[in-house]
Amino acid sequence: MKRLFLLMLIACFVVSGGLIALGQDTETVTITVRCRAKPPMEDWRGNNFIGAAKGLNTDLEAAGDPRRVEVVIIQDNIDWGDYVTEFVLSYVANEEPDIWLTGHEYIGVQAEAGRIIALDALMKEFPGFNSVIDSLWNSTSYKGEIWGVPQDAEARPLYFNKALLGELGWTANEIAALPDKIEKGEFTLYDMLTVAKEAVDKGVVADGNGFWMRPSNGPDFTALYYAFGGETIDVATGKLVFNEVAGLDYYQFFYDAAQTYGSMGGLGLGWGDAWHPGVSGSKVLFWVGGTWQWAEWAELFLKDLGGEAYMWETFGIALIPAAEQGGEANSLTHPMAYLISSQCEDPDLALALIEYVTDYGSNTRHAIASTHLGILKEQTEYKFYKDSRLLSETLYMLDYTTFLPNNPYWGPYSTITYEALAAVVGGDFTPQEAVEFVVDGLQRELGDDVIIR
Repeated sequence: MKRLFLLMLIACFVVSGGLIALGQDTETVTITVRCRAKPPMEDWRGNNFIGAAKGLNTDLEAAGDPRRVEVVIIQDNIDWGDYVTEFVLSYVANEEPDIWLTGHEYIGVQAEAGRIIALDALMKEFPGFNSVIDSLWNSTSYKGEIWGVPQDAEARPLYFNKALLGELGWTANEIAALPDKIEKGEFTLYDMLTVAKEAVDKGVVADGNGFWMRPSNGPDFTALYYAFGGETIDVATGKLVFNEVAGLDYYQFFYDAAQTYGSMGGLGLGWGDAWHPGVSGSKVLFWVGGTWQWAEWAELFLKDLGGEAYMWETFGIALIPAAEQGGEANSLTHPMAYLISSQCEDPDLALALIEYVTDYGSNTRHAIASTHLGILKEQTEYKFYKDSRLLSETLYMLDYTTFLPNNPYWGPYSTITYEALAAVVGGDFTPQEAVEFVVDGLQRELGDDVIIR
């Protein structure tokens, strides 16, 4: 049985099919599954493989295949950097998991290093994957091949506080119509800043609390760069791209949000002690967050006030507005994906297990517990998914979604572009200085691996 390289992992379940007595004519194959999950909301990322092993063993027996699967599930919530380092080091020691769950943006670097396998050929033997929403395969593709199976999706929408809009004189009908106006491109990012400034000027919210993004670097900011026409990857070459014109408009927006409209703050706050209490505690008018955070707010911050029922009364959800009238609103999806190690001795069994957890029952179980979006076609028609109001009302956002690029150099690109943004918000850079900083930094760090347009 494989050992995993690090012993600090906190949860380990060993599950066999338990369906037959394993005799001399059968062979036990251990498949190790490594997941990062925030307990208890995301535990089904790994725990769904318990039932999958039982189902697969039934199939193997019926097919006369002598192999029987035993799964080892290792799941915790360690830091992303440590999690990725763990996989790399364990691969070198030939102790890596067979199935590794990770953010799709790590596919490029792991594929280039030869640590994971392309799945296109194997997937043809598993028709269950045809149920996955077609656009999501774009997130797990790299250089024309598919390297992972989406595990969940999410939207990173614009949230707004209905009660605070009411204090500004908005009627219930006007508040209810806002998501539709945003979807149609009738309410833009600058319209949002205008309302946010009004809230600050009238004392409905404190200075800087009209509009918040996440408090630290992360995928959400890229959605706004896309809104202003930005690109991150060149399809023909796979190289990263930075658009100077779009970048200037992007940084101008954040400069205006903080300096001109006086309505943006939130950067640098602690997640648990300030950011979550701020947005959930009705101290912020507009903010961009993840659909999965809905469950966190309901369970960890607002349970005493009624949890989700209170939230539906108080909060609204919409796409991120277009940059200009008539433009297209968007969201950004950061799917988690199951990848298979190139040193896995039975990749067909690993992929068969992944197919088992890529079904309406298993995926919906995880989606409801964690308020992540489903990944399957017509999942809104599945009874138990349909019973979740949040999931049913936000799945349409995948029609407007964007993704991070699967490129090995996304890390420095993301860091440099965010450093410029933080300097603009803090008043240390003008928008033009931010663009110059980004161009200089990207060319210095990435050289020929980035295209400046």
